Amino acid sequence: MNSLKLTFILPVGAMLLLTGFSFINRSKKNGTGTPTYANHFKVIITKSKYELKVFDEDGWLYTYPVVFGSSEMRDKMMEGDKQTPEGHFKIVHKKIHPEWGPFLLLDYPNKESLEKFQLRKLNGEIPSTAKPGGGIGIHATRNTKEDRFVDYYYNWTLGCISTKRSYARELYDLLPIGTEVTIYP
Repeated sequence: MNSLKLTFILPVGAMLLLTGFSFINRSKKNGTGTPTYANHFKVIITKSKYELKVFDEDGWLYTYPVVFGSSEMRDKMMEGDKQTPEGHFKIVHKKIHPEWGPFLLLDYPNKESLEKFQLRKLNGEIPSTAKPGGGIGIHATRNTKEDRFVDYYYNWTLGCISTKRSYARELYDLLPIGTEVTIYP
């Protein structure tokens, strides 16, 4: 029995090691053993794939399933359209929301978003009285029963990015204020 274990474990272990797979937590440490998280993370959200990917300076770390606002999946045009904005943002605040749990607030609307918004107004794509909206962030579902919304790609938010409660907590603990977040169609 021991030779069978060695015959299986050694090749599999070698394959995992050679492919870079590790059971070890990839926390970044400097020479003193202190984590060096600073602002080395980037987040890429791809709406069409329903995924949020976290990267550090060494590359890809994690992928989380996410859902959005309206199932139309367009770029946010104005307040109340239930669309998730596309573009480049930063996490500007973190809080525990009473309904949505861990909440990472994005700097929407930022300069880029406001320029798109004003251009849409000038082109008559949205009403002249429209407002850009705000309060867009990455957060959890309202409760663990709603975690299934993420499993079934059910878009339910008012324009935010939502994931399962446990995943939102991981992101909240991992990502510092200032982390860059890019949202693609």
